[in-house]
Amino acid sequence: MRVGLVGFGLRASLWRHVHKPGAGSEVVMVCDTSERGRADAAERIPTAVVTDSMDELLGAGLDAVLVLTPDNRHAEIAVQTLRAGIPTFCEKPLDVTVEAADAILGAAFETGTRLYVGHNMRHMPVVVQMRELIQAGTIGEVKAIWCRHFVGNGGDYYFKDWHAERANTTSLLLQKGAHDIDVIHWLAGGYTKKVSAIGDLAVYGDVASRRDNSDRRMGDWFSLENWPPAEQTDLNPVIDVEDISMMQMVLDNGALASYQQCHFTPDYWRNYMVIGTKGRMENFGDGPGDSIKVWTSRSQDGFVAPDLDIEIRDGEGGHGGADPLLIAEFLRFAREGGATETSPVAAREAVAAGVVAAQSLRAGGGALEIPALPAEWVDYFNAGQPARA
Repeated sequence: MRVGLVGFGLRASLWRHVHKPGAGSEVVMVCDTSERGRADAAERIPTAVVTDSMDELLGAGLDAVLVLTPDNRHAEIAVQTLRAGIPTFCEKPLDVTVEAADAILGAAFETGTRLYVGHNMRHMPVVVQMRELIQAGTIGEVKAIWCRHFVGNGGDYYFKDWHAERANTTSLLLQKGAHDIDVIHWLAGGYTKKVSAIGDLAVYGDVASRRDNSDRRMGDWFSLENWPPAEQTDLNPVIDVEDISMMQMVLDNGALASYQQCHFTPDYWRNYMVIGTKGRMENFGDGPGDSIKVWTSRSQDGFVAPDLDIEIRDGEGGHGGADPLLIAEFLRFAREGGATETSPVAAREAVAAGVVAAQSLRAGGGALEIPALPAEWVDYFNAGQPARA
């Protein structure tokens, strides 16, 4: 397969899982509007054509393309590649507004071109194993999910570049939270229909040290010595996204969920707690070697040992082996079609929940309804985007 990349920045590392000359796929073209992105691509993939022209990429006869640009440009690029008939991988989140996300799904629906969204956590062992326990009926029917996300690297990852601005991300409830909202939906078996949220720019807005970091990337400034949060340096000149947020969700199947995100914690991991009609489970750590603990026996003795204590598996490649599995699934889907673990509908619903949560947060915290997708779109994507006669 002849594969192209649009954008060669933070998620460009995915190229390693695509570029397998002689084994089924090869990155043959990279398009990036930045000089540094093009230089990095030329260095890492010397056999690829490197360009700043989307027209050149669209006319290159590609078999598939990965859209890895900043989030607020996903729709701008993906709509073009879909309308050009190129099976398209769009990095998560789908985009930063409901309208842009719907434009991507609309282009895929209208053209019949295959669309895949890079929600790699659907391949992460901690999430996969928790879903396996749910599907096995171990804790019964899911009624509630609580997710706490301790974003210990938040100051370095999200407050020194474009992520810090609403114009680029809408909210970190969306940009960062889309992963976890999608996982909550997947584990609960439903989508958010109503949401409310509160939040604040509690720490980083008061940091006086600011710098235009457009000449640098996250690897240039990241350091564990950037601590405590109030003593961060060289933050983005504009910061208008919240650094702590909490949202509550009512799902269409009756399940209830909450998601809490904090960008100034000392530790960095996420904790999912799932309550069902026959028990509950939660992960303690989210990486290989950590554990998922399950309680299915009643007790009145306070905290007791779990009935099951399951070690989280490992895998080769980024995110516990999720990234190579993600790319392998996309390439197979681009060639053959069929069912996938990820879902364009689910990706859109994660964006919609994050967007509407941000609206609630900034308007007093009241409950707001999630706009619905056209039923024919839902049916088409849920059927695996079947070829049309």
